[in-house]
Amino acid sequence: MSDRPVTRHTIFQNSLMTALLDGIYDGEMTVGELLGKGNFGLGTFDALDGEMVIVDGVCHQLLHDGTARRADLGARSPYAVATNFVPRIRRRAPRDIRRADLSAFIDDMTPSANYMYAVRITGTFSSVRTRTVVRQERPYRPMTEATDDDAVQEFTDVSGVIAGFRTPIYEKMISVPGCHVHFIDDARTRGGHVLDFTLSEGKIELCPGTDLELRLPLTSTFSSANLDPEDLDEQLHKTEIKD
Repeated sequence: MSDRPVTRHTIFQNSLMTALLDGIYDGEMTVGELLGKGNFGLGTFDALDGEMVIVDGVCHQLLHDGTARRADLGARSPYAVATNFVPRIRRRAPRDIRRADLSAFIDDMTPSANYMYAVRITGTFSSVRTRTVVRQERPYRPMTEATDDDAVQEFTDVSGVIAGFRTPIYEKMISVPGCHVHFIDDARTRGGHVLDFTLSEGKIELCPGTDLELRLPLTSTFSSANLDPEDLDEQLHKTEIKD
């Protein structure tokens, strides 16, 4: 394996993770516009009204009760990441592997820790534990408080897709460092933000990203947001890992 990606590839991002942490939940970008940037991705919706996952060019809204539905093209997003998925690195996953062990396996698949990677895991899962954000009302609370209302769902013996991104640590004020992934089942009826899983059997596909296209909001709330919180690591841990 080469120590670097073989070709340039762009990953698009709408807004910053630190803006979302600061309670900027109103979006300018529509789902229709976002799909023009890629056929694969994740994010959230206006007012944190559920999680987003884009698979095979279709955007799905993952709701608080663990159900999923096709997102309206006119729906808006305050934060999303998307790319046109090209699986340049593929491996069969070890059987019955937990998320923590699979993360290390994926790290060994990457030619370098300094690039971005779109990650797609397809297979049969003995369990997937998720949480989903709840629609918020103005005035918006910071995300560390808003996620206190999250519902945790447990799916067992389910086939589906885990989709997301492995992001370098140096991007932690822009995106979510490490693996940030969402799940949707094959029927496209259930899913959420992944907390843990056990993959019975399946495959892993990686799409290396060398270029980042970043779109920032043109709003007064973004202009006055605190995008450099002193407790950034703690906020990310609470909102993304929730242990």
